[in-house]
Amino acid sequence: EVQLVESGGGLVQAGGSLRLSCAASGFTFDDYTIGWFRQVPGKEREEVSCISSSGHYTYYTDSVKGRFTFSRDNSENTVYLQMVNLKPEDTAVYFCAAAESEYGSSWFHLQYEYDFWGQGTQVTVSS
Repeated sequence: EVQLVESGGGLVQAGGSLRLSCAASGFTFDDYTIGWFRQVPGKEREEVSCISSSGHYTYYTDSVKGRFTFSRDNSENTVYLQMVNLKPEDTAVYFCAAAESEYGSSWFHLQYEYDFWGQGTQVTVSS
């Protein structure tokens, strides 16, 4: 059974930090690009970041550049999203997703390109 399980969300004050984790099972993890998306009620789910299957290439949406760092540990089938200097506008449910990648350097930015999704973890940043 394929599973992506997010953890690490919570309530933090503006300027604070959180580290999200996403643990994967049921598929060949190091063949997959992993992405983080977030969604606020009433709005479209948006891409936050993605990391290639090799872990060598990362992408960040402009609003999180310099504040979020995406890493992966293929030996542990886990990815991490370190978030610092959090802002109230970062408040959302954060989802990780996996997309099968033919090349170790591939990025995927569109939701339909992802094969598997987690259930999400809530991040709330108070002002």
